Amino acid sequence: MLAGLVVVALAGGAAWWFMAGNKPVEVQTATARANGQGARSDAVLQATGYVTARRMATVSAQMTGTLTEVLIDEGFKVKKGQVLARLDDTGLKAGRAAAQAQVRTAEANLGQLQAQLEQAQADERRQAELAASGMTTRQSREQAATSVKTHVAQLEAARRQIEAAQAQVRQAQVNFDYATVRAPFDGVVTARAAQVGEIISPLSAGGGFTRTGVGTIVDMDSLEVNVDVNEAYIAQVKADMPCEAVLDAYPEWKIPAHVVAVIPSADRGKATVKVRVALEQKDERLVPDMGVRVSFLAAKPKVDAKPVPGVLVPPDAIRIEDGLEPAKGNAVVYVATDGKAQRRLVKLGDEVGKFRLVTEGVKSGETVVVSPPAELKDGSNIVNKE
Repeated sequence: MLAGLVVVALAGGAAWWFMAGNKPVEVQTATARANGQGARSDAVLQATGYVTARRMATVSAQMTGTLTEVLIDEGFKVKKGQVLARLDDTGLKAGRAAAQAQVRTAEANLGQLQAQLEQAQADERRQAELAASGMTTRQSREQAATSVKTHVAQLEAARRQIEAAQAQVRQAQVNFDYATVRAPFDGVVTARAAQVGEIISPLSAGGGFTRTGVGTIVDMDSLEVNVDVNEAYIAQVKADMPCEAVLDAYPEWKIPAHVVAVIPSADRGKATVKVRVALEQKDERLVPDMGVRVSFLAAKPKVDAKPVPGVLVPPDAIRIEDGLEPAKGNAVVYVATDGKAQRRLVKLGDEVGKFRLVTEGVKSGETVVVSPPAELKDGSNIVNKE
């Protein structure tokens, strides 16, 4: 019995020692990320927003008519003045032809009056010769002179009629040109709003069967970013402040940018102020309404500056233990792997903003323990604090 009690006591002690020694240690963790990836560590402020276009137009005709041709589709690149669509111009052609016929009629009338004026001038000269020899009356000479003046006035009126007829031709030509829809600037078609056979009008129609536009064109060179900054931090944002924009769709693409202006108006509901940010690099990946994150920087980053290879970790994740030489950049980081702490000897680099650069010992994406407790050892079971 005594031997049995001793065995039981030893087994219980061993169990207690095993349970106590393997009790999980509560820790806080963070993810190590590669230097140069993610949000900049030297950012003064960060905000989110969307890509917007300063030049965007829904193109329509300047008259009401039926579409006979639509020459665009989504994604088409267009040049300024390029024909996008045409309306039925049958009536406009007829009106232009009528105006041109009036010009020809007025010109023919001018030729007739010119001939009559020449005849009146010849009659006046003959009457003057007869009057000098006393072979005609004074009244006949005055009538000849009056006829010349009358024909001169009629000739001038005919010239004004020609000008009026030419103005009508120009007006008819303008109306005819209205039947052709052209691109107002270089851009890309982002929406096609009408089809052949539909009626379009520059005025809003209430019936729902009349389109107000043919399509929407965006000038891709005018793309910029609009972000909402909390009004509590808006004092930190200044015009021409350097920035770095990262698209949600392309997180690896770091776009240099700068602040264009702080819009002097606040959103009462969201307590934010809108800020315009100009992008200094653009290509076909950039399209309107994309989500974007903007980091406002205290200083403009160096051109073509490549980040030092390594990962960034919180400074509290680094422990200097006895026997190491911190002067040479040696330290310890505990990496969380499958619920256990793994002690890593690492080599440190410079401070990067709020983080510390680790050049050796930790890989990007690994989870490190922040402020490791004193009881944490290599191989300890760990659990994240709630």
